[in-house]
Amino acid sequence: MKNSNSRLDVTNPDCLAYDHPPLAIIVLGGIRLEGLDRMRATLKIKVEEQQAVRHNLDLYNNIQVEKLIRRVAERLEIGTSVITAALVELTEELEDYRMRTIEQMTSADQKPHKMLTPKEIKKAKLYAAAPNLMQRIGDDLQATGIIGEWENALIEYIVMGSRKCNDPLSVITLARSGMGKSYLQEKVAATMPQEDIIESTQITESSFYRFGRHELSGKIFLIEDLDGAEDVLYPIREMQTKKRISKTVTLKDSQGQMKTMTLIVEGPISVCGCTTKESVYEDNANRSLLLHLDGSAAQDKRIMDYSRNLKAGLIDQDKEEAIREQLEHLQRILLPKKIINPYAIYIELPQEVFKPRRTLSLLLSFIEAITHHQQYQREELADQHGEVYIETTPEDIEWGFKLLRDVLFRKSDELSGACREFYEWLKKWSKETKVEKFYSREVRTARRIHPRTLSRYLEELASYGLLEITGGKKQRIGYEYTLTVGHGNLQDSVNGQINQVLTKIKSVADQKAAKQNENQPEMRQL
Repeated sequence: MKNSNSRLDVTNPDCLAYDHPPLAIIVLGGIRLEGLDRMRATLKIKVEEQQAVRHNLDLYNNIQVEKLIRRVAERLEIGTSVITAALVELTEELEDYRMRTIEQMTSADQKPHKMLTPKEIKKAKLYAAAPNLMQRIGDDLQATGIIGEWENALIEYIVMGSRKCNDPLSVITLARSGMGKSYLQEKVAATMPQEDIIESTQITESSFYRFGRHELSGKIFLIEDLDGAEDVLYPIREMQTKKRISKTVTLKDSQGQMKTMTLIVEGPISVCGCTTKESVYEDNANRSLLLHLDGSAAQDKRIMDYSRNLKAGLIDQDKEEAIREQLEHLQRILLPKKIINPYAIYIELPQEVFKPRRTLSLLLSFIEAITHHQQYQREELADQHGEVYIETTPEDIEWGFKLLRDVLFRKSDELSGACREFYEWLKKWSKETKVEKFYSREVRTARRIHPRTLSRYLEELASYGLLEITGGKKQRIGYEYTLTVGHGNLQDSVNGQINQVLTKIKSVADQKAAKQNENQPEMRQL
């Protein structure tokens, strides 16, 4: 197929044909779309029945082009002016073809921006203004096909919705293979405007810098498997912290001269990823909320029941889609707002939390994201400069602590998430079976866990003093273990400190409300 007024036949993109009598030129292998600073091509040039000249070169390199012209002129006995004109026109045709192809690919990849109808906007605003919004969003997420994981799903929804805030949040979901971490992420992402989603199965560091300058700004960047994205962990950290990344590279210009160029990609973005690893690289973990999925037998049963009902046609998928659409419409009507948290000075972390500086920043940003979702239930105020803002309420803070209670506990825990889960099961199993001393083989029989994994957990628990080796021999029957006394009260300590903070904030809010009532002028009786 030829374009109008063009001699370039692009019917086969891997074998472009160009006709410039008496020359016939074939571009073997087509043209690479990336790297607009060069035009690498393998040309096959012939005249009628004469033997063709084949040559690989950069059409932007004048020295290489001049050598090709002389070679073709000698071999085909054609004037250099004819060959020069043909190559100049071919280069222009290839430039136009490449730019058209890139534009077509870009427009095809761009997701259409959906505009809500007045009826849909009204319905979404009524949904946003109704009481108990967080509880309703959590319940509705369950009705979209998410099974269990009520708190984790709501956390992910709030995190993805924070893309419009000044400090967007990021989340990493940790779970064993097959536990549904990718499913949860995909289901929550489906409730977001799809034009705000950028999804990648695998990405390299260099390609991360090739995004357009504002292509990622205000977007949700989904990484299905962080295990295969280790190259981009550094730019992701920089984007989360500095809200922009830059990279200086060296390129050749059309004259073959080397020059430097700085690639800049602006944020901020909300990064959501999944991993099968039990722990995440510390610098990335500090900048993200870490979610651990429910691996209990009860959760397995709930998921399998849903799968059976879905295949049996007992699930109303139209209803699921309607609820998903309602949650998406809520995201579309939320606007960037300045948010002030007057109670921030009273928010304190449990003393046991590691890396308290970044953890506090995550907590405050999460509370701000909750207020952002509650904007249709907040009165707009103005500061002394006339700038409009909304305030965080004690209810928002309570929801923040409620949802992140387990996250804060994990950040206070010396044990890895998987080892903590095993330790809690071990305490429960020991209590139910009334077994005070046990061997690893007994635990493995009851838990059905891989021997190397079990050995790693037992070693970690023993190193932190949660288990004590009381007998046995490693090379024969193995060690005999006993749970130590007085450990495992960390979660109670964290909960107690959180309750103290919430009590303090509610007291301050009550005093503030009472003072405002006293300052209101009394109505005069007529």
